Amino acid sequence: MLFREIPGLEEVKGRLVRAVREGRLAHAYLFHGEEGSAALPLALALAQYLLCESPGDDACGQCPACQKTQALVHPDLHFSFPYVKKGSSESESLSSLFLEEWRAHLLAHPYTGLRGWFGAVGMENKQAGIFRGEAGDIIRRMSLTPYEAQRKVLVMWRPELMGEEAANTLLKIIEEPPEDTFFLLVTADTDKVLPTIVSRCQAVRVPAVDDASLRSYLQERYGLQGEALEQVVVRAAGNMEQALLLAEESEGDHLFLDLFVRWMRLAYALNVPGLVEWTDEVMRLGREKQKLFLQYTLQVLRENLMMNLLGEQRERVRLTDEEYAFSVRFYRFIRPDNIEAIYHLLSEAWDHIAGNVNGKLVFMDVSLKLNRLLKK
Repeated sequence: MLFREIPGLEEVKGRLVRAVREGRLAHAYLFHGEEGSAALPLALALAQYLLCESPGDDACGQCPACQKTQALVHPDLHFSFPYVKKGSSESESLSSLFLEEWRAHLLAHPYTGLRGWFGAVGMENKQAGIFRGEAGDIIRRMSLTPYEAQRKVLVMWRPELMGEEAANTLLKIIEEPPEDTFFLLVTADTDKVLPTIVSRCQAVRVPAVDDASLRSYLQERYGLQGEALEQVVVRAAGNMEQALLLAEESEGDHLFLDLFVRWMRLAYALNVPGLVEWTDEVMRLGREKQKLFLQYTLQVLRENLMMNLLGEQRERVRLTDEEYAFSVRFYRFIRPDNIEAIYHLLSEAWDHIAGNVNGKLVFMDVSLKLNRLLKK
């Protein structure tokens, strides 16, 4: 990953490059941003910059080290990430057992969230984490002499899922690492990271990508224009994972708006024959698009709650004109007393779909429960 491949965030990228070039780079960083932020790509870009043979304002992208790093196979680039134990022994509780799947997933989805990663390897509804055996393996790996580069880099994704025992095991090496060894931790929730780990890292806050940078990125990468482009920008709200999913699925359509409007109307009216027909249509989307549609539904409902709380002012909500036209008639049904239950219901549906539960049963069950919640 190159810094220039990440849209926006010029201040953060510039600060990291200057720290390396001026010899002020800390030995441990904690990149923190919301789910779907560019925190992980920034860590990967910094790792490539550190391993590059001819860095300038960015990694060169051409040298053998860059080519290996971009393919995530450089021997001095190490990873640690949440996983599910394959057995009870420490040798069976290592992230390296999933390294091939991790590389493939990360190359395809560099802005991945936990749901995306867990779904890719079938870890939904299982106890995933970073365990003590992993901590010992990290110490072993990072204590070795670099194989090819002058530095070693560990990218640890989601340390908030690291157990206290594992975190305590790592404290000393993070505080006093071997020479030319760097730890790049990436979290979506600093409050859940062990405070002693946080205190040993230099924090890098990663804000959401601004709309202008996101718009330019989507135009260049996907060729999106006009209303299709604006719908993705509005819907994503700076969340890069969501933006890329929406862009890949858009193909210039209305991004699930028609499905959402009909669903809310059919559920409110408890039109069972209509819901059966609607569910059959949703089944033809396939599992991945069904998951994306549920995420879309959650976002639109969130904006409707904001309208309920703050009023109908157009500038206060991130909705397209078509979505807003429907929402001014609908937002009164999304209230503080039912939004939590609706959110839980739809999130649970996402988990069921990701877990290969019969989608027709899932959407029909949700529809019937939505009727009661909307009329509550």
